[in-house]
Amino acid sequence: MTIDPRLRRIVAAQPYPLLFATISGAHLYGFPSPDSDFDLRGAHILPVEKVVGLGVSDETVQQEMIVEPDGGLPNGNTGLESPVNPQAGMPALHPFAARLEMDIVSHDVRKFFGLLLKKNGYVLEQLYSPLIVHTTPEHEELKAVCNPRHFAGSNVCAKKARPHPGPLPRGEGEIVSASGQVQGGVGESSRAGLSRSLLTSAATGVITRHHAHHYLGFAETQWKLFLKESPRRVKPLLYVYRVLLTGIHLMRTGEVEANLVRLDESFKLPYIADLVARKLAGPENLAVGQLLDSEIAFHESEYQRLRVELQAAHDASQLQEVPSAQTRRALNDLLVRVRLGSK
Repeated sequence: MTIDPRLRRIVAAQPYPLLFATISGAHLYGFPSPDSDFDLRGAHILPVEKVVGLGVSDETVQQEMIVEPDGGLPNGNTGLESPVNPQAGMPALHPFAARLEMDIVSHDVRKFFGLLLKKNGYVLEQLYSPLIVHTTPEHEELKAVCNPRHFAGSNVCAKKARPHPGPLPRGEGEIVSASGQVQGGVGESSRAGLSRSLLTSAATGVITRHHAHHYLGFAETQWKLFLKESPRRVKPLLYVYRVLLTGIHLMRTGEVEANLVRLDESFKLPYIADLVARKLAGPENLAVGQLLDSEIAFHESEYQRLRVELQAAHDASQLQEVPSAQTRRALNDLLVRVRLGSK
């Protein structure tokens, strides 16, 4: 998708430097309605003086705003003032095709890295979202550290002429420095050798079989929200299916895929395309986005079936139980370099 330039300007106006900012929500999941808002998520870098004192503020920064096509806000306001966290002096935006509703939530890198180590599927999906509004070399490094499968296809591996900005975890407890030397191991390793090591080591990365619990719990919450509504809408049901299929795919492959349309290319569930088409047909409250009572029993049976399938995928998964010590060291090293580099 083409990134709305207003989103880039909003990101550029954030109070702290961003490691990355990506689009989440319905746009990431593959079924945005014409009036869907934009959910921006990311990680910011607090300056050293903000984190060495008795208290730490701004570990999470959140803004919500509406930007009109002419770059202004409703009620005669101009600029990018936010009703949640107003900031003066933010630049006006170039006009775009439609009114833009958005929210942005970012966590300080220390908090974000900690969440990555806690079987949190939300932050994984934000980190690997292909809808990138802002990125840095350290963003790419973080993706490589957190999931070795990402390493082979990433810019970190592809740009061999450019040394990696810092250590990455290697199998058997080794750390590879920016020069390519193995620290704590023996000899030197080429970038291709490092890639193979990362891909074959079960002791690297942050993804574990216990991420299944996140997706099981999230699916249950979404199913309850779906049942509460009257009339019942397609949107919450799509969230249920998206969560379950993402979790099953993660357990089976170790890869993060949040787009329901792409997931269904392998799952081939006959009803997904119809549900997505109904969601895309118009505004979210349109009648075509509502479900008949006669459809509910079928979808409840599918919900229960896929929950069982996700549990079975967890039980059979070869993913690690917890992130390894070398992964934690690599994250710690990256955090220190990012923090000190923000001065």
